[in-house]
Amino acid sequence: MRTVRLADMDSRMGPASLILPLADALGTTDVALNYYELEEGESTSFGLHAHEDQEEIFYVESGTLTFRTADEPIRVTSGELIRFGPGEYQLARNEHPDRAAVLTIGAPKEAGETEILRECEECGKETPQELELTDDQDAIVARCEVCGAETGRFD
Repeated sequence: MRTVRLADMDSRMGPASLILPLADALGTTDVALNYYELEEGESTSFGLHAHEDQEEIFYVESGTLTFRTADEPIRVTSGELIRFGPGEYQLARNEHPDRAAVLTIGAPKEAGETEILRECEECGKETPQELELTDDQDAIVARCEVCGAETGRFD
């Protein structure tokens, strides 16, 4: 058994104001667990993405998130949950002025191959992306796999 206190944890770099890797803190072996707090315009991931082997559940603790999917946007508000199966594309974003808090659960813990799609200005369309840490290790950069252009920077 292990307990953790969110207020005692350090946030990791990424697309949200606060990202707490709870699975690491709790020492889970079979489930991924993260806590996010998002300001307006922030998201839980680096782009529209799908995990090959992992299903994901999002519990919106407060605020409202809009999930971009392959079909249509879905709004999920405080007290609601949404599930995505392996291979289903999604991107959760806070499009509202109020801060949103969400708990994400993924199983199995290892997601398998993850494809991330972002808009590439150079290519003029959405393209597959790769993520890399900057040389100074102070930011994560998204790069287009087609042309190599930087499409996003997250610290």
